Amino acid sequence: MTERWLDDYVPGAVHELGTVSATEAEIVDFAMRFDPQPMHVDPEFAARGPFGGIIASGWHTCSLMMRPYALHYLSPVSSLSAPAIDELRFLRPTRPDEPLRVRVTVEDARRSASKPDRGVVRSRVELLDRDGAQVMTLCVVNLIACRPARPCRSR
Repeated sequence: MTERWLDDYVPGAVHELGTVSATEAEIVDFAMRFDPQPMHVDPEFAARGPFGGIIASGWHTCSLMMRPYALHYLSPVSSLSAPAIDELRFLRPTRPDEPLRVRVTVEDARRSASKPDRGVVRSRVELLDRDGAQVMTLCVVNLIACRPARPCRSR
């Protein structure tokens, strides 16, 4: 990860963050702890259900996305917090061992009117299957610090 500050998040920029996946055992383990519904934890039930097998909890799918987002999109020198996630959509099921590509598009980046040492970055995150179909989408709002050596640009 390179250092990235508010000015480095350019609206329209697209960032490809690699792929993520989960094994069936990881899906079941996560669901047993956090979302113990039969389509996530019971292979026999899931095989008879509408998805034809075990699928990951949507919250597990979010968690899969978060690691590359934190490691390859946010920067530890400037990331302050994420006060909002908007428009979260689970469009297709996440299946065991299915590679999902993480793509992030900067929608907006602007300096805070009340705290000029930081700004707000709004990013569209997509998880895409091997055919490019959207599996999950969301918008994340992050607070990002300005580069300390110079003031943030106004946008």
